[in-house]
Amino acid sequence: MKSSERSFARRIDLTSLQLFVAVCELGSIGRAAEREFIAASAVSKRLSDLETAVDTALLYRHSRGVTLTPAGESLLHHARTVLFGLERMQGELSEYAEGVRGHVRMHANISAIVQFLPEDLGAFARAHSQVKIDLQEHLSSDVLHAVQEGAADLGICNTGGPGAADLQSRPYRTDRLVLVVPAAHALSAQAAINFEEVLDWDIVGLHANSSISLAMRAAAAAAGRPLRQRIQVTGLDAMCRMIDNGLGVGLLPDRAFALMHGVGRLQAIALTDAWAQRELRVVARDFDALPVTARLLVEHLIRPAAGTFTPT
Repeated sequence: MKSSERSFARRIDLTSLQLFVAVCELGSIGRAAEREFIAASAVSKRLSDLETAVDTALLYRHSRGVTLTPAGESLLHHARTVLFGLERMQGELSEYAEGVRGHVRMHANISAIVQFLPEDLGAFARAHSQVKIDLQEHLSSDVLHAVQEGAADLGICNTGGPGAADLQSRPYRTDRLVLVVPAAHALSAQAAINFEEVLDWDIVGLHANSSISLAMRAAAAAAGRPLRQRIQVTGLDAMCRMIDNGLGVGLLPDRAFALMHGVGRLQAIALTDAWAQRELRVVARDFDALPVTARLLVEHLIRPAAGTFTPT
C-alpha cells in the first residue's frame, strides 16, 4: 500500500462511516442522531470531519434535511460495502470462537450444484465438521470473475469463457447435454439427435449468458440458423415444467435431468454433437497458495467419483 493510501485509510473513521450511512438512509441528521443515540451536533461534527478527510462535499444541507452530492453517492456505495465486509468478518470470527477452524468461499454454476456438489460437499462436511463452506450459485463467467477478483477462493464451472486462461484449473466432473422433450412430442421416439435438427423447434433455455445458452447460440451460428429461444428461466426445474407444458424443448445435463425425472412426463434424447460432452473444472488463482482448508476441499473434490453415472 502506498503512503498516500495508508494516510487516507487512517483518516477514515468507521463510526463516522456508520453515521454517514444512517444520515443517508434517513435523510436527516436529527433522525440519524436519534436512531444512533448520539447528539445531533456530534453527528454533524463527524460528517464535517469526514468531508475534510475526503476533501469534498458529501451532503447538500437544507431546511428539510440532507441530500447526497455525487461524491456522497459514491461514498455511500463504498461505505456499505466496507460495513457489510466488517459484519461478515465479525460473523466468521465468532464462528472460530465456537469451534470452526476454517472457511472456504466457493462459487459454482448451476450444473455443478444440481448434479454433484450436494453429495461431494456433504461427504466433506461429515469428514471435516469444523470447516465451513460458503457456496454461491453463479453463471460460469461470473464464477471465473469472482475467483479472479478474490471474491471466492474456489470456483467450479465450465472454463471455456474469457478469464479462464488467467486461472489454474483441475478436472472435477463431466456431464453430457441431452435434449428434453414432452413424452408426446414428435421427437420423443428418437434415440439420438443432432442439434441442428432441434433448431426447427422453440427452445426453453437458461439465462442468456449461461454456458448452455452460449453453446446453443454458437452451434446455431455455425449452422447458419436462428435460435428460437422463446423462453428463458433461471432454474432447471422451471425449465422442465415449461417443457412439460408444451412451451418448447430444451437442453439439460444428463444427471440433472435424471434427478428431476419426476417433473412432468418428459423424455431425454442423446445429443450427437461433440460439444454436448462437457467438463466441469475446479478453478483457483493459485492452488498452492490456498489456505490448508481450501486445499483439503480441492483434494476431496478432484478424487475420482465413486462410480460412473448412467442416466435413466
